[in-house]
Amino acid sequence: MRMKWVVCVGVFWILSISIAHADIDICSLKPKDLPLEPVCIYRNPNFPEEEAPAETPEKIPGSTNPRVWELSKANGRFGLSFFKQLSKGKSEDANIFMSPLSISTAFAMTKLGACNSTLEQIMEVFEFDTIKEKTSDQVHFFFAKLNCRLYRKTHSSVELVSANRLFGEKTFEFNENYQNISERVYGAKLLPLNFKEKPEPSRQRINEWISEKTNNRINNTLPKGSIEENTVLVLVNTIYFKGQWKHKFNRQNTRESKFHVSKTQSCLVQMMYKENTYRYGKFPEDKVQVLEMFYNGEGISMVIVLPHDDAKLAEVEENLSLKKLSGWLNDTKDKQVAVQFPRFRIEDNFSLKDKLQAMGLHDIFSAEHASLPGMVANNHTGLYVSDAYHKAFLEVNEEGSEAAAATAVVFGGRSLNPNREVFIANRPFFIFIRETTINTLIFAGRVADPC
Repeated sequence: MRMKWVVCVGVFWILSISIAHADIDICSLKPKDLPLEPVCIYRNPNFPEEEAPAETPEKIPGSTNPRVWELSKANGRFGLSFFKQLSKGKSEDANIFMSPLSISTAFAMTKLGACNSTLEQIMEVFEFDTIKEKTSDQVHFFFAKLNCRLYRKTHSSVELVSANRLFGEKTFEFNENYQNISERVYGAKLLPLNFKEKPEPSRQRINEWISEKTNNRINNTLPKGSIEENTVLVLVNTIYFKGQWKHKFNRQNTRESKFHVSKTQSCLVQMMYKENTYRYGKFPEDKVQVLEMFYNGEGISMVIVLPHDDAKLAEVEENLSLKKLSGWLNDTKDKQVAVQFPRFRIEDNFSLKDKLQAMGLHDIFSAEHASLPGMVANNHTGLYVSDAYHKAFLEVNEEGSEAAAATAVVFGGRSLNPNREVFIANRPFFIFIRETTINTLIFAGRVADPC
């Protein structure tokens, strides 16, 4: 009988930073100090030994390991590809919110135990095969280094926390090396549960852990029926973010105004107002404005991509890529901008399975074809992933991230500065929460209906 394994990804953002560490300080280690010996190693047959130099080589940020930089970009490319796949199953006026980093982290942990085409598909879909290492095992070391970069404290008012956990059937024997690497690299300890005799209480226990790690913002991630008596392992990654704006909005300037969901539909939101210096750019050829608002410490920012009045959100989304987004950000400049931005709160939850299958991740979800011998003792071959779940929450207000609903008002002629730019987010827009130095996409979303 094939054994079921559930990947569970719970996410929350409300503006925040920290990670669950094992006893060792992995941030100070070098590759030779952290021997990783997974059961199988993937070598990309199409990766050239020496690539021809690009016409304009990308500049690697200071004090950044080149492989960590490549992993950050791989996560970003996967994130935008997944975002588009997710968007296909939703109407244009539906909100989207997710953490590509959380999804990538969860499946990097599965890669530890994967072999054959299962391993190859994980490497390709998540673009881990674009990292210039001869073998796949080093991806985990660079994930650890990326986490060290992301989950460092940049300001007392900013918190970004990630936590990983393995929940395993208590009567089942798991591969000791897999457990050791999971704990050392990802801080994911194994907690035994009685799936076989108590599947529903086990599901509730896992959901309680997710809720606790996300400050009670992510609840009931695993739906009823997702844990059965043949479930043997549940893998969980959570991210929680909370922070305050570098330039807070004054609540006294917030007014009720219209948000235009479409040409024919509008609703009332609470629109915040602030005039200050922001990173800003207008890109007429792409029909967008781009605004970047920093949180305290400037290590994390929110990027808002606002299509022009005459541009459809779907058109901008279709042409969106990490290269284009990075290009916009590189071309923004510090400018005086009068910003009108809604207060809002959105939640999103979905199964990852069909979206990832559409992107080419097939075998891991197949009882017949999955190859995950590295997770279980004695190279047992009876493990597969039955489903994967993702749930996310976003709340934005004048302080930073904690509010309900969204509102707007036009202050067109209010400013005394005739040279200031105007950014009015009173129609659907894209948002990205990123680490600023290496442009790691932590969260991505589409706010189409903040009402």
